Amino acid sequence: MKKILSIILIAILASCSATNDKKAKEQQLAEYKQELSQLKKKISKLEKELAVESGANVVNVYVEPISPTEFKHFVDVSGNVNADKNIVVSPETGGNIVSINVKEGDKVKKGQILGRLNTEMIERTISEVQINYNLAVTTYDRRKKLWDQQIGSEMEYLQAKSQKESLEQKLESLKAQLDMALIKAPINGVVDDLFQKVGEMAGPQIPFARIVNLEDLYINADVSEMYLPQVHKGEEVDISFPVIGKKIRKTIYRVSNVIDPSSRTFRVRVNITNEDNEIKPNMMAVLKLLIYSNDSAIVVPSILIKKDFTGEFLFIAEKQDNKWYARKRYLVTGIKNNNQTVVLEGLKPGDMLITKGYAQVVDGAEINIKKDKSGN
Repeated sequence: MKKILSIILIAILASCSATNDKKAKEQQLAEYKQELSQLKKKISKLEKELAVESGANVVNVYVEPISPTEFKHFVDVSGNVNADKNIVVSPETGGNIVSINVKEGDKVKKGQILGRLNTEMIERTISEVQINYNLAVTTYDRRKKLWDQQIGSEMEYLQAKSQKESLEQKLESLKAQLDMALIKAPINGVVDDLFQKVGEMAGPQIPFARIVNLEDLYINADVSEMYLPQVHKGEEVDISFPVIGKKIRKTIYRVSNVIDPSSRTFRVRVNITNEDNEIKPNMMAVLKLLIYSNDSAIVVPSILIKKDFTGEFLFIAEKQDNKWYARKRYLVTGIKNNNQTVVLEGLKPGDMLITKGYAQVVDGAEINIKKDKSGN
């Protein structure tokens, strides 16, 4: 029993000793924290004093003077190449095709015969009418000689004349029909397609061939209605053909007066010449339209412009009492193009634009203007 009581007493004494040791450590930690806080305040004070003495609060920046420059803004619009002389040829009359005189890819001239239809029946009819016409001419000549001599009746003379003229007109009509059986090229061009073969039936409603003249083409492009005030007939436009790597410059031939209600676009037409036949109908073309031009615009890099609740702004450098300070300038901006922005209001020629270091400055901060390697 005495042994058990001794063990309990030793445990109680050890516990009290541990509690006292913990309290001492907590008190010592609190003292260290207080000393650290006082040291931090002293360090901060010394850093501020040293910064002021050494000029560490002055931000190094690079500047560029603002000067008016030429600025042009373009928009690219996709267009489609078309041919005015892209014609599907059909015969003027019906009949069986007996010959085709051209093949695809052949160059043809206006009036050249492309093919022939069966004309056997018309030729037979012409032969019959020709015989009757010859007889009518002979009869008329004789009646006329007699009538000139006051021999015979006037009625016989008039009947002979009427018969001759009637057969003459009929003969001309049949020859016109015979000519219609010849399928002719209506324009100069190239035979792009032949739709029929020898032995097939042809007719006015059946396409026979396609002839395309590639010398004179045009481009249609649909432009957003927002650019309607800036696009005018007669203005020059740069055109590129990405597929063949070709670039040309032409003038706008026509600007549509109607806005497409579904796409909110208007149509622009540009006529082009194609002397080397490189450009093909339905080829894609890109038109570079000039939307804005100013010979003395104030232009700044778009990356320098920031925005807050008041509006868009940037920083410029101003000198005061032989020191340079950053000043916030609010702007009214215009068109943006190729990472450049036109400034309409807020800047003037001669202002010193902060181009580097602008992210580290605030309005009114003192700055130090650095020079680049060129000395500027």
